[in-house]
Amino acid sequence: MRPTRRAARSGILLAIVVGTLGAAGCAPAATPPAGPDPTAPQPTASAPVPAPTIAPEDVTCENMLEDATVDSFQATGWTVREDPFVILDLELPTGTACTWGDFSSPTNDDLVLFGWAPITTADAAEIQAALVSEGWLREETGTGVMVTEDPAFALRLDDEGYGMTYLFGDGWVEVSDTRQGLDLIDLG
Repeated sequence: MRPTRRAARSGILLAIVVGTLGAAGCAPAATPPAGPDPTAPQPTASAPVPAPTIAPEDVTCENMLEDATVDSFQATGWTVREDPFVILDLELPTGTACTWGDFSSPTNDDLVLFGWAPITTADAAEIQAALVSEGWLREETGTGVMVTEDPAFALRLDDEGYGMTYLFGDGWVEVSDTRQGLDLIDLG
């Protein structure tokens, strides 16, 4: 695991929990923050995220995140719902999508999404192209290919203006409801 991911986790976790709990009942901003600037310099490439050490069939909602993250969610009274991992019309049968939150809340502001699945190179390329054709934004990064929803249509944005984001690595894909949320996934 890269030390920069681990160091950023505690701050990101706090921001996600505080942001999602604080957003409950709040009206969305009239103008969402600007999304990624395609002309801005790209972040310095970091080492690719390694394949998980957990067997794909053994990935669960509890073990895809660090224990401290799960403990923090549970301490707020959140529970988890596990669903199949689906991107558009492609279901990845050995993947797991996890929605953490307060399911008794009358709003969807109290939910966060994390997911991981193995994916073939051909399926990854096809899904990336399909998402981009629907207006999603694709970025090559040092950790893989990120495909994020257009921020103008995102339900939730992180501090950098990114909404729901998929990270495609070598034989796998991760998802979170924000790009920063991807940093909380830890299968190493």
